[in-house]
Amino acid sequence: MQGQNQQQAYDRGITIFSPDGRLYQVEYAREAVKRGTASIGVRTEDGVVLVVDKRTRSPLLEGSSVEKLHKVDDHVGAASAGHVADARKLVDHARQQSQVERVRYDEPIGVRTLTKEVTDHIQQYTQVGGARPFGVALLVAGVSDGEPRLFETDPSGTSNEWKAVAIGSDRSAIQEFLEDEYAEDLTLDEGVDLALRALSEGRDDELSAEGVGVATVDADSALFRELETEETAEYLDALE
Repeated sequence: MQGQNQQQAYDRGITIFSPDGRLYQVEYAREAVKRGTASIGVRTEDGVVLVVDKRTRSPLLEGSSVEKLHKVDDHVGAASAGHVADARKLVDHARQQSQVERVRYDEPIGVRTLTKEVTDHIQQYTQVGGARPFGVALLVAGVSDGEPRLFETDPSGTSNEWKAVAIGSDRSAIQEFLEDEYAEDLTLDEGVDLALRALSEGRDDELSAEGVGVATVDADSALFRELETEETAEYLDALE
């Protein structure tokens, strides 16, 4: 019984390491990410692609109200998996940091710098009593000095740069598909095609234009753009 009480103490306290060096609340936050619908990022020579699963739990729910893709700045976008409200909070923080950079230095913030600002904010909530970690992971995609960049954030406050990555449910199957199919010389259109095919790997049913969100950051224009439903439908038709 005493051992069980000790286990519960480590379980409940975000600021307490377990004897084997684990923070249980951070691990639970990662589980929350796994329960979210998938988001995929693919970096190409021409830019970065973000594709998200926007499945709705009811046919009466407006698909446009599902927040999975976010414009952070003109040259940066983000996709999320996990708790939507947590994602919105982190995206708001990222937007603030982007504006601070523009006002302070009169230039757009670097994608790596922005990701570090976000993960530093996330990390604070892994060692503060009375608060819980963010139950969400982000894919931060953008262009810095003409170079496409793609980063993933974790509830622990760490970040990694990827060529192609998936977060959320069915990550293992999608990531395995990306590892098999990814090529260094993909165009932006081919990147969209790859991400959509990867998303379909984690789905038992067919993809629909209303249930999928697609966004790109073009390397030439360095502009984030979310595709219209009609454009997404054209990509899906080409896949079929």
